This record gives sequence, C-alpha cells and structure tokens, in this order.
Amino acid sequence: MPSDSTHIERPSLGDIPRSDDVEKSAASPSTSKGKEDRYVGWDGDDDRDNPLNFPKWKKYTILGIVNLSCLNVTCDSSVIASAYEGIQKDLHASPEVSILSLSLFVLGLALGPLLVAPMSEFYGRRPIYLISFLAFFLLGFPVAFANNLPVLFIFRFLTGFAGSAFLSVAGGTVSDLFKPKETFLPMAAFTCMTFLGPVLGPVYGGFIKQFSSQWRWTLWVQTIWSFLAIIAIFFFAPETYGPIVLVNRARRLRRESGGQHDYTTSHEEYMATQSVINTISVNMAKIPMLLALEPMLTILCLWCALHLGIIYLFFEFFPLVFGLHGFNDYQEGLSFLGLLVANAIGFCSMFFWRNRFLAAADPKTGMPPPEARLQPAMAGALLAPVGLFIFAFTAYENVHWIGPIIGSTIYGIGVLYVFFSVFSYTVANWRPVAASAMGANSMLRCCFAAGFPLFAVQMAHRLSNTGAVALLAGLNCLMVPVPFVLYKYGPKIRAKSRFTS
Repeated sequence: MPSDSTHIERPSLGDIPRSDDVEKSAASPSTSKGKEDRYVGWDGDDDRDNPLNFPKWKKYTILGIVNLSCLNVTCDSSVIASAYEGIQKDLHASPEVSILSLSLFVLGLALGPLLVAPMSEFYGRRPIYLISFLAFFLLGFPVAFANNLPVLFIFRFLTGFAGSAFLSVAGGTVSDLFKPKETFLPMAAFTCMTFLGPVLGPVYGGFIKQFSSQWRWTLWVQTIWSFLAIIAIFFFAPETYGPIVLVNRARRLRRESGGQHDYTTSHEEYMATQSVINTISVNMAKIPMLLALEPMLTILCLWCALHLGIIYLFFEFFPLVFGLHGFNDYQEGLSFLGLLVANAIGFCSMFFWRNRFLAAADPKTGMPPPEARLQPAMAGALLAPVGLFIFAFTAYENVHWIGPIIGSTIYGIGVLYVFFSVFSYTVANWRPVAASAMGANSMLRCCFAAGFPLFAVQMAHRLSNTGAVALLAGLNCLMVPVPFVLYKYGPKIRAKSRFTS
C-alpha cells in the first residue's frame, strides 16, 4: 500500500505539462478525496525524487555525462575532415565529394530533432538517450568499415540523425535539474560543448592522421568513446523529466497496491489521449510557423546559423591558410587551438556575465527580464567581425601564422557569447514554445553547417582567402545591431508576439 504522505495532484488535460508546471501543481495540497486520490504528485517542495531537489553532486554528474556525450557527437561531425585524403584514396572520391561525409552527418543533426524532441516529452529523457546513443554507437561500425562511398554517406547521415538526441534534449535536461536562476552556468557549459566539439575534432584527428597509417582510426576512436558514454548513461544518468518521474512513481504504487488502486498522473492520462506521430506532425508544422510569424526569432536563428556555418567552413579554410606556412597534418589540427582557447576564455568569463545578469533582477519578481540574457551577445556581436577581419588580413604567406590564430580566438569568443545569449534568450522569451523555437534554431544552424563546407574551396579560389573571410566578416557586421535593438525594444516586441511568455 502507498504511504499516506504521497501527495495528490489534480489532473490537467491541456498541453503536455513541463516539469516546472508539475512541480507547482503538486506542491500545494489537494482538498478533495475519493476519486482524486489516485492522482500522484510530489511529496511537497522538498521531495527527494524531484530532479530539482537532487544533490548537487548528482546534478553535475548527470550534466557532465550529457555534456561529454554531446561533445562526442559534435566531435564526430568534424573529425572526419582529417580523413578526407584517406577517403579519396581508398574509396576513390574527389575532394568535393569527400566533403559530403561531413555535410551529410550535420544534415542528420538538423533533421533528427524533429523526431527526437517530441518523443522525449512522451517517454522521458533517459530512454531517448539510451536508445539513440545505442543506435549512434552501432551505426558507427558501418561507417568505420565502409568500403564504398554509398555506405559511408548513408550511415554518416544516419549516425548524425541518431546522435541529434543529445543536441535537442540536453537543454531540457538542464531545465529539469536546475531552477531558472540556477541555469546560467549549466547552460553555459552545454553551449560550450556544442561549440567545442566541432573545434576539437580536427585537433585530435590531425594527430591520428599524422601518426597512424590508417585513416579509419579517427572513426574507431569515436566509436570507442560512444561505447563508454552508453555505459555512463546506463549506470549514472537517471530520468530527469519531472512528469515521467511521477509516471514511474504511479506505476510503482500500482504494483505495490497489487492492482487495488488505479494510481496515475495527469501526464499519463494525457499520453493516453495522444499519439507520438500526431505530436511529431504538429511539432514539424510549428517550426516553419514560428519562423514565418516571429521575425526576431528568425533573425536570431539565422545569426546562429551564419556563425556555425563559418565554423564548419573553417575546416576547409584552415588547411588553405596554414598550408601556406608549411604546416603538416597535426600542425593544421593544432591551428584550431585558437578556437579552443576562445572556448575556455568564454566559459570563464560567464561568471562575470552571471553577476551582471543577476544584478538586472526585477525587485518585484526577483527575476531578470529576458533581455538581460542578451548582454554577452552585445559583446559577441562586436568581437566576431573584428576577429574575422584580423583573420582575413593576416591570411598571407608573408605574415606570421599567429595572426590568423589570434583572429580566430577573438572570433571564437564572440561566437560563444552569441550562442549562449541566443539559446538562453530563446528559452526565456518563447517559453511556451521553447522546444519548437530551439528546434528551429538547431535546424537552421545545422543546415548552414552542412552547406558551407561544400563551397568553401571554390569561394577561396575565386575571392582569395582574404576576400572570402572579409566577406563573411561583412555579413557579421550586418548582425551587430540585433542584440542592441532587442535589448532596448524587447519588451515592446514581446508585447506584440503571439508566442512569447
């Protein structure tokens, strides 16, 4: 029989409840008896099963596992760039065709969230993580042992599709574990992983290429890493989505009562009235609708997409620029260290931005407005084009190679600031449709990242290295006013929106 202290929750058959909604509805005691007794909720605000009340060590263990798994996926997207020569030699591909091994993986990352994100609302985070990452691990074998281009390309796309779960669901895990005021640094850490992975891939891929005669080792290392991640998820990453935690509690109580009591939750009843396919269809329709009806969201998504496209374009540009200085394979990989340093500097500076964010809190509510999250983006909007211009005008054989690396470091800091601000602002501003808004951002980002490398070499040959990067810097200059306009006029824009919170 269940404990008398088990709290009861009134059912709500509207939208799928978010974990914070369930927490609020279950925190206040019910006054009715009888039929309502079967609705299971939290045992007060300090319920130990509530992911928001997990010990800090447990929260950060889960966050660390999720972030390292994200890093594995994003590294896999770019590490293949160091294997282009092997693919061209062993699989008889042209230089342009070999780039598809990167682009198709990133295209899978773009399309996967349309399927995976809604399923996590039905089944929880843990099953999605386990199943998708198991698929990511298994699909890595055909890629590593591919003996022809169709096999390589098809399974690279499928691997990216499977790995997209961590990019689309990890943000939800952060909100499951941390209250709004606590999410600043955890979200910054997640943002760093999405930026660090594509940069780290060429670094260690270059070492593998330099000291191994087999290009496939770049893929085998990734497969080994994903296997270790599955073990960590299985043993140390419990369910964190509040409504599903309550569903599991209701099932346990039904078993303990021997079927005498029909314990349930509002989320369980909602799932019984819906289908996953219908939810996926609605989600797929909602993304283009948001992009059409929310121009500021569209601009923010395109801003992030431009930056990620440039990062992936660098995988083709860096060998051209640093090849002028006689860099070998692993030295070309090390040329990405400027972006790695940018990642470290950007994350460490988040403590400064967090203090500025908290200082902007409204005295009445105790919460800063969504626009307070744009402060790093205002700095990033200025740093990004400056870094690109430095890179462009030092990309000559007679200029020391440290020049482009300094430029890429400044650019990287700017990109990290932009990503973090846009991600956190999107969730705070479009909270009722946050999953779809972030899905739109992810889809556009990855589509740009998939497409930019395909024309990188031709762009450099026609415009020169300097001209090509200067053009990209000019495009970034057009985006400089965006965070400043939103910071000043954001409340007025939100008042006219159909979807903002």
